[in-house]
Amino acid sequence: MTMIMSKENEAIEAYTLVRTLQKKFVDKLNNLSQTIGENKNFEEVTWLRDEGIHGGGSRFEARDNILFNTASVNVSQVHYDEDDTKKLQSASAISTIIHPKNPQVPSIHIHISLTKLRDGGAYWRVMADLNPSIINEEDKNIFDKAIEDLASSTYEEGVKQGNKYFNIPALNRHRGVSHFYLENYKTANKEDDSTFALKFGEGVIDTYINIINNAFKTRKEFSVQDIKAQLDYHTLYLFQVLTLDRGTTSGLLIHSQNDVGIMGSLPTFVNKKLLDSWSSKVEKPQDELVKNLAEVLNAQGCVDVKTKEKLASIVREHYKKYPEALSMQASGNTIPSTVSNHDKK
Repeated sequence: MTMIMSKENEAIEAYTLVRTLQKKFVDKLNNLSQTIGENKNFEEVTWLRDEGIHGGGSRFEARDNILFNTASVNVSQVHYDEDDTKKLQSASAISTIIHPKNPQVPSIHIHISLTKLRDGGAYWRVMADLNPSIINEEDKNIFDKAIEDLASSTYEEGVKQGNKYFNIPALNRHRGVSHFYLENYKTANKEDDSTFALKFGEGVIDTYINIINNAFKTRKEFSVQDIKAQLDYHTLYLFQVLTLDRGTTSGLLIHSQNDVGIMGSLPTFVNKKLLDSWSSKVEKPQDELVKNLAEVLNAQGCVDVKTKEKLASIVREHYKKYPEALSMQASGNTIPSTVSNHDKK
């Protein structure tokens, strides 16, 4: 069965926007593979929500093992066109994470989405954060400057919310070095909002490609210590995503039809022992969550497809068991109603 997309105009436009960003990013990443990698294009994987009746998604996964540890560029649209009892009309999103294999080359996370409600309201979520295993000040400065230029009048608010969202209180540090996050973003002009989302996404993609193209070409040597630093940082990344990231948890609680896609942001290996040690640093009942996450990893800390499915199930069952723990997850200035949007009005 094929994916049935929303027939609502604003949803159609949003889906076109995120697909445009997806194609731009994948084309540029493929070009890197062709010029400095092993010339293997990203491959498309699709998934369906309720056999396609309520939408679904398409993700492009990296196949170049020289350049990428793991990389996924995901686009989805979930909608309830035929079910007017739902609060949600549609949700259209691009969510992407690129983890380069070279520890001297930074990772990137980008999320841009439009949520359209049945009552006519709509809002954007706009996120971008640079995630190096080993900090390079030049990369950070280039990324910060690009975000400031692209964000314009929203810059201070986006940085403020981003720094709050990507803070990890238990470890007294942040995930990443440059953070931008606008939640529930909308102005009086929907067309301007859409243009902002598109231009922001395009600009971040171009900036990141320039950063890593230079890094791949000039930082070819790295040490065993660098590899260890990357493994530990990837462990931090998994820890933040699976214990604090509200978007990940919401996606897992809403349905179980795209678990591997939602887990697409996870690196291929983490430090199991380090992850397990952090269970003593979090409040209850999150200690139970961290221990359960570490337990399903093998001794090498491999995060393959089967492990991703197990990790997704652990997170889902944890918050069903301890719904009050959702209040302990990250947020900007407002907490999105992502899960409740899928309930009846």
